[in-house]
Amino acid sequence: MKLEKAAAQLEALGNPTRLQLYRTLVRAGDEGLPVGRVQDRLGIAASTLSHHLKRLVDTGLVTQERQATTLICRANYPAMNGLIGYLADECCADATCAPASAEAAAKTAV
Repeated sequence: MKLEKAAAQLEALGNPTRLQLYRTLVRAGDEGLPVGRVQDRLGIAASTLSHHLKRLVDTGLVTQERQATTLICRANYPAMNGLIGYLADECCADATCAPASAEAAAKTAV
């Protein structure tokens, strides 16, 4: 993944409404959700939802499919995994990760 693409996706997810929208679609699974149901779950105006969906579609994080008169929105899981991989691929590339530190961090998070 290129730096510019990762930056655009992270910027899109940096908006609280878009992040909530994206998480809603991720939770929905492969079936996705009709736009109307997404709007009901988020409680936002149709124009606001359309604006935020467009941004997520433009960055490749969400796909849309028309089924008759219904627009189905889905999280693009390969894109999500690509972004997560991009962030994790360079972990400790210039240093040694200390497993003990990771375990300690996990314990303090509980």
